[in-house]
Amino acid sequence: MKKQYSHLRDRAIALRKQGKTYGDIRGALNVPVPKSTLSLWFTDLELSPRQKASLEKNVKSRIAEGRAKTAIINKQKRQQYFDAIEKRVAHLKDTLRQEDAAKIALSMIYLGEGGKNRNSSLMLGNSDPNIIRLFLKLMRQCYAIDETKFRCTVQCRADQNGKDLEKFWSETTHIPRNQFYKIQIDKRTIGVPTRKPNYKGVCRIDYFSADLYNELTKIAEVLAR
Repeated sequence: MKKQYSHLRDRAIALRKQGKTYGDIRGALNVPVPKSTLSLWFTDLELSPRQKASLEKNVKSRIAEGRAKTAIINKQKRQQYFDAIEKRVAHLKDTLRQEDAAKIALSMIYLGEGGKNRNSSLMLGNSDPNIIRLFLKLMRQCYAIDETKFRCTVQCRADQNGKDLEKFWSETTHIPRNQFYKIQIDKRTIGVPTRKPNYKGVCRIDYFSADLYNELTKIAEVLAR
């Protein structure tokens, strides 16, 4: 047994001189030598500057690999978590196909995100494409919408390409670009770079219908009583 450990010790020291980490050495030995034992074997081991540099490089590489593996595992766990939530709430989509439920959802969206300073039309602006999509989907589902009454306005930062954003929001809303008002650029952002690469500005939707505005706000008022 002592001869075996003596052999292992010699191999371990030789590997350490090559700049191998504890993990590398234990794997190469194919024996579960405790780290405390390896530490004891290397107590009086002196490495040359070149060997130390090689060891440091390997240590950094293993740390980076460990972080990458941890990131992948965490990403997988997070995806599994969201998949479980999606499965748990998937049935709500069927509920939203019911007209009354859809009108309540539409009213709640407008109550939280829509404009309240005029009663001749609806106005809702948001930077989240999902909110815009859902708002328009529910409008078109619940009411006989006159598509020609829609107007859109893209509000963006100074360093963004307004035409590209207009194209993106036109495709998102299914509202033709000839129904878009002039692009509005926030002058406060001149000289200030946009930090979020996926930021598409704000899309403001206007729909000219006093009756629809009054009904959605009245739904919210009734539900709040």
